Amino acid sequence: MRHLITLDDLSNFEISQIFRLADQMRTNLATWSGFCQGKLLATLFYEPSTRTRLSFESAMERLNGRTLGFADPHAASVAKGETIADTARMVTNYADVIVVRHSFAGSARVMARYANIPVINGGDGSHAHPTQALADMYTVIARKGEVKGLTVGICGDLRYGRAAHSFALAIARFGGKLVHIAPEGFQMPKWVLTKIRYLYGGAPAVSLHLADVIRELDVIYVNRLQEERLPADVDPETARSSYLVNADVMRNAKSDAMIMHPLPRVNELSYELDEDPRAAYFEQSANAIPTRMALIASLTGLEELILTQPPGREITGGGEPCANPDCVTAFENYLQPEIETREGEGSMTSCAYCGVIVS
Repeated sequence: MRHLITLDDLSNFEISQIFRLADQMRTNLATWSGFCQGKLLATLFYEPSTRTRLSFESAMERLNGRTLGFADPHAASVAKGETIADTARMVTNYADVIVVRHSFAGSARVMARYANIPVINGGDGSHAHPTQALADMYTVIARKGEVKGLTVGICGDLRYGRAAHSFALAIARFGGKLVHIAPEGFQMPKWVLTKIRYLYGGAPAVSLHLADVIRELDVIYVNRLQEERLPADVDPETARSSYLVNADVMRNAKSDAMIMHPLPRVNELSYELDEDPRAAYFEQSANAIPTRMALIASLTGLEELILTQPPGREITGGGEPCANPDCVTAFENYLQPEIETREGEGSMTSCAYCGVIVS
């Protein structure tokens, strides 16, 4: 049995297989429409969501499966104090696969540890959003053919934006050149930068202003300000105004550049760009359905698509408690520290739950 907690749970070959399957499902849905008949997808959303939850529900319905779950944790047993572990054990009895979104970094890994069915991470705190990254990569490849050799600018709130974290790691992994564009205080966190350096042998370029680098970019990936995660002393309007993307800014971009956004947008991405042929964000949203269909089908029966774990990865128990105050281990007191060691261009160790670097 396999889970998708981060993209590290899939090899490059497996990701390519999922994309090929997504192509088939997008163009010939009738062939696959009965694949999940009789199966149930549990959507456990401890945080608000529209696109991710509805996208997963749409994907399961198109495979002729059914869904159950909650979108309001106050209406679930968590309001009574139930742990993630016990929720996982209970939902295992009700469904064939789980999608979980939670505010604690590493919560999806806890769900997977205690569930006896596949678990998909629908976003865990400021940590990761792997299925969004799959949809994003699929969209880039659909337009550009491949990721290798592209210059990809990721701009906005990179500190708290889990979609930005997963996308940056995916782009680096597949050979793209990264440029990180963020206002002061919102730069990409150390654990993402360390992982890129040690595993993929690169260091992203950094800029405070999109206008300074926009002429170089093949992909412009815009992120909203994660206001629900900001410290109280941060002024959202001041931060957001520093990376507004509009028609004036895009006049200096390449004619074949892509504008992407994981959505929802607030005012960091102008509505006047919706008719620009370079806008790919609604296409990106639509592509989430076939990629999630392919993932669900892979985890619930197409075992030939899920072949091997990525090499050079080891998880061991022990060590000091995680220093990240948002790590799930700070809230679920039955959890013991676990360390993940990765080998690539170098070696690094991190908290197995939230990814924060240990050494």
